Amino acid sequence: MGKLFVRDKQFYQTVMLLAFPVILQNVITIGVNMLDTIMLGAYGEIQLSGSSLANEFISLYQILCLGIGGGAAVLTSQYWGAGDVSAVRRVITLMLRVSLAIAALFMAATLIIPDAIMRIYASEQEVIDAGVLYFRISAPTFLLTGIITPATVVLRSVRQVKLPLVASMISFGCNLVLNYILIFGHLGFPEMQIAGAALATVISRVIEATIILVYLLKVDQRIQLRFKHLLGRCGDMLRPYLRYSVPVIISDFLLGLGNTMVSIVIGHLGASFVSANAIVSQTVRLSTVMNQGISNAGGVMTGNTLGRGETDKAYRQGVTFLMLSVLMGILAAVIILAVCPPVIEAYNIQQETKDIAYQLMYAISVMVIFQATQSMLTKGVLRNGGDTRFLMVADIAFMWLASIPLGFLAGYVWHLSPFWIYTLLKIDYIIKTVWCTIRLKRKTWMHGFAK
Repeated sequence: MGKLFVRDKQFYQTVMLLAFPVILQNVITIGVNMLDTIMLGAYGEIQLSGSSLANEFISLYQILCLGIGGGAAVLTSQYWGAGDVSAVRRVITLMLRVSLAIAALFMAATLIIPDAIMRIYASEQEVIDAGVLYFRISAPTFLLTGIITPATVVLRSVRQVKLPLVASMISFGCNLVLNYILIFGHLGFPEMQIAGAALATVISRVIEATIILVYLLKVDQRIQLRFKHLLGRCGDMLRPYLRYSVPVIISDFLLGLGNTMVSIVIGHLGASFVSANAIVSQTVRLSTVMNQGISNAGGVMTGNTLGRGETDKAYRQGVTFLMLSVLMGILAAVIILAVCPPVIEAYNIQQETKDIAYQLMYAISVMVIFQATQSMLTKGVLRNGGDTRFLMVADIAFMWLASIPLGFLAGYVWHLSPFWIYTLLKIDYIIKTVWCTIRLKRKTWMHGFAK
């Protein structure tokens, strides 16, 4: 059994070197979202729900961006391991063209039909109006996210994790100050409330995107990507990109769409349920950042290893990362049970909303263990091993055939408690954990292609 696990001290040092900046960056990103939630929570459930549901649609594009970047990272991590820097540059060029084209479509939708989009998520007119206002101001974030998110994913795949962290830290600081000024109306500015939260996010994203672009195109000496490369040819990367990236993009988009369906189910259960979910979900994201960082390290390291043709070593790394994810999931469950009660009590919300939040907390503390393990396999080890088609089928099938119909039935037909509604909405975590663990053991996920 001991031979299945990596015992090399340097391996674990590398894991922490790659994981820690990602962990810290995710903490900062979540902190920005929590700031909006906490500050808008001072104005009650309507504005909190409006911004939360508007951000669900924005998150759909962010998930798509993660798919675009994650699909490219399947290629770049192995090309980097093989020492082919020119191929890495061409993949990045192709990736940015794809992400910005899709960003333009999403931005147009939020400017032209914001009311129709919000009606998908909510039925209460006050919540819809608040969300529409948030959309109109925050529309430019799609283009900015189309640069930041995929570029960050690819930079991590070539072991450049410090720059995205620095950019996030600066963005967080700006967002904190701007939220305080614009939401509540300090330093002579008007009290903009939800509009202030949206504007603060846009300005912070502009700063973050500028830092990443300037570094990537002017400063970086590892990839040496320059503006001329973005205008150059990258057609030879189209075929491998389509083969390995398109399943990732489809998988993440349909997974994001599935999460949107989950949000729709929750959104039509009322403002109290939406607010409770918004409060608890931020705490959950904060508690799972350790696993997200280690998942990133798992994907990068196994991808680099396969790029060098070391399949046996990649398998042992995969098993080790799976065990680490189990430990991270248990740790996250303990954190949620310890932290959520004081967090819930800190909000100025009705008792009904607090009661729902507590039920969601108990459900999440169980499901977060499976969330950690399936995330490690689907977004880390198996994905960067090139097993993207298998993962596409797993993501689509289990969410759309199990989680969404069962969650809908639990909320609208069986009228179960919030605990069981949430548990059934996330049941795909358990199924994917079992399914992908079997895949890992069979070793059919390793598709080294970089020469």
